Amino acid sequence: MSLFLLFDVGNTRLKWAAVESSQYPSDRQKKLWAYSGSISSNALESVETRNELAQYIANTLPEPDAIAFTCVAGEQAITNLQSLFPQWSKLNWKQLRGDSSYSGLRTLYQDPSKLGADRWAAVIGARALSKTNTLIVNAGTATTIDLLGANGVHYGGWIVPGLSLMQQSLQSHTAQLPLAQRQDTTLGFGINTNDAIINGCDAAQIGAIMQAIQLAKKMNSPIEKIWIDGGNAKVLGQIMKQFDIPSSVSVETIEGLVLRGSWAWLLENL
Repeated sequence: MSLFLLFDVGNTRLKWAAVESSQYPSDRQKKLWAYSGSISSNALESVETRNELAQYIANTLPEPDAIAFTCVAGEQAITNLQSLFPQWSKLNWKQLRGDSSYSGLRTLYQDPSKLGADRWAAVIGARALSKTNTLIVNAGTATTIDLLGANGVHYGGWIVPGLSLMQQSLQSHTAQLPLAQRQDTTLGFGINTNDAIINGCDAAQIGAIMQAIQLAKKMNSPIEKIWIDGGNAKVLGQIMKQFDIPSSVSVETIEGLVLRGSWAWLLENL
């Protein structure tokens, strides 16, 4: 049985997962990974931490048949990642980029090489799960919203500051606004400064998603599925429940959509 190791190097977190060849990217079960983990992406900058990470993974897993990865943290992060396993000298590393091809998909991005690899991997992951008009929301350091048609066309998307960036920006660039702390996920008009900030940032995120739903309808691609992934996925998913979403739209949070897309792409490129 073959084993594949997947890495997603983001701006904030480095995530990994291992899958066996008996599994399939289209499987919707939530506990899909045989093995997974996450650390700060900055950890790759430390030789000591890289050695610890490599030893930890190598002691837990047999040598994989291939590694697929995406990286939006820069070329040095890629170099550091690929230095992890010198003992696995014959390891086959496969990098998924924004302009990597995948059967049944094409993007309208003017320059696909400029499309974030994590966004493209998430689109591939969404395609592996369903072939409907889909919004892919990755709620991380930035929140990205991408439209994927049932016809396999990626129509592009939006990039907005993530929840934490919005809150930190208000603290950094105003004289009297504090760094707000989340108390709950009830969206309403704040009656104190903390709630006004938290709820305002939440409203901006959800407002973008709702606007994307309306725009997709005008483009004759009415949304049937919304996948929400990333560190703030649970928060946004809970808030979305408070909105009058059309009954024809299914909203679901998911973990590791980027990893799932990398996996699906890897199977086509072994």
